[in-house]
Amino acid sequence: MKILSKRQFLNLNKKEAEALFQNKKLQQEARNVLIKADRHRWLHQSSWMGEPLLNLPQDMFAIQEIVFKTKPEFIIETGVAWGGSLLFHASLLELIGGQKVIGIDIFMPKTLIDRLKQKEKLYKKIKLIEGNSTQHETINKVFKIIKTSRRTLVILDSYHTHNHVLQELKLFSPMVGKGCYLICGDTIVEKIPKQSHRKRPWGPGNNPDTALKEFLKTNPRFQRDLEFDKKMMLTCHPGGYLKAIN
Repeated sequence: MKILSKRQFLNLNKKEAEALFQNKKLQQEARNVLIKADRHRWLHQSSWMGEPLLNLPQDMFAIQEIVFKTKPEFIIETGVAWGGSLLFHASLLELIGGQKVIGIDIFMPKTLIDRLKQKEKLYKKIKLIEGNSTQHETINKVFKIIKTSRRTLVILDSYHTHNHVLQELKLFSPMVGKGCYLICGDTIVEKIPKQSHRKRPWGPGNNPDTALKEFLKTNPRFQRDLEFDKKMMLTCHPGGYLKAIN
């Protein structure tokens, strides 16, 4: 049996990821699994330290890769929900020596804050901002925390209409320095037919993906990092992993 070196192993993975990405039939079959499983709340089944994540494990692992590679000082997350992703990101920052996870949401129930406080060590890594992510008051609060640092990872995962996400992209993108990432969440909405079990104001034609396409037309500083699309197959953020190239 031939023993592969790490380089050979990774090169083989890269080659097969490209083939996987080009297999449009398989890609559609995977997407169909995601669509059908969503009726059973598949996206809501994972948790981190007891709090729901509301994201696919594949996407959380992609974020882990980005954090390890770029070593951000700050992670900014719009859309806190149950706090599982906040704790996940705080865990990563604790490991790499980062400073703060900044969680932004229009509503943060006291019960959520109390549960987060129980994770004492990780809670020290978290800064919560209650407010609309597109209001200048909220943006100013974020800048007061990160100051001049641009070693930030921004994850946009709040209200998924075209106009809201486009505003978020414009407001938060200046916080992302060269080599760092901005993740536009739930671009998958564009590829999923409108569903009766999810009555939301967003859907095909009005979602994060349409906002991202408009944003990229006038923001050449960011490029889609398709390496994640190629290897993940199942993702809520296809084409949504952006890298700042300058």
